[in-house]
Amino acid sequence: MSSEEGIMGPDKYRVFLHLEAPTVQWKRGRPSYEAVNKLFEDGRTKVWPKGSVEETVQNMVKTLQMEFANKARLQDFKIINPHKFHIFVNGREGVSGEETLKVGTLNVLLKNSLPEEFHYFNAQTETFELTCNDFKTCFPRGFAWELLQVYSPPPLIAYKFRHWGFFEGPYKAHSPTREMLEFYGMGTLKVDSSMKVEEAHFFYDPAELFGGLLKGKKTASESKAVDSSPSGCPFSNLQN
Repeated sequence: MSSEEGIMGPDKYRVFLHLEAPTVQWKRGRPSYEAVNKLFEDGRTKVWPKGSVEETVQNMVKTLQMEFANKARLQDFKIINPHKFHIFVNGREGVSGEETLKVGTLNVLLKNSLPEEFHYFNAQTETFELTCNDFKTCFPRGFAWELLQVYSPPPLIAYKFRHWGFFEGPYKAHSPTREMLEFYGMGTLKVDSSMKVEEAHFFYDPAELFGGLLKGKKTASESKAVDSSPSGCPFSNLQN
């Protein structure tokens, strides 16, 4: 992914993407969300008023995902309280910001507690880069995220979300179905007085996503290698 700090315009959903100091260390250069923003705008079911709590929460989650997917150092994060931040998925034990950055957000989000023979995704063997490559290949337009409802305001924000994308490229040895895959979930954000996230909880069923991916006819060929374009990982676009 090439760095485009000097020429890239602002991202209206991720304010910290273009207001960064030049000392920020990006994993693969500053990302572009142009493709997934179009997917989001074409397919979203809600358009929140500017300045509303819903718009604020939606942009917070998009920014949180962007920073973990693309920044190399926790000290460069703007949306979290780095000293307190933990992520929790489906009620499992919390993972610190440093550990999430080390193992990769996708490994944290997609890990499951089923017996090994039932694993559709093995977080122990998959790396962040491999998973990004797989998902960028099967979702070439990205994987969009929208906020559907906010149930409670800060400091403990509860919300419902939707994730979707079009299965248009192979996923590992599974051929694309060209279908739209989507799933729904719930989340909470615990924030401090400065609106920095201290805890992020996500509740969803990953099988809703993988059921659609594994539905594709199995082939002998592996997924093609991903290029190094600025769009990066659709889960860095995860979203969002």
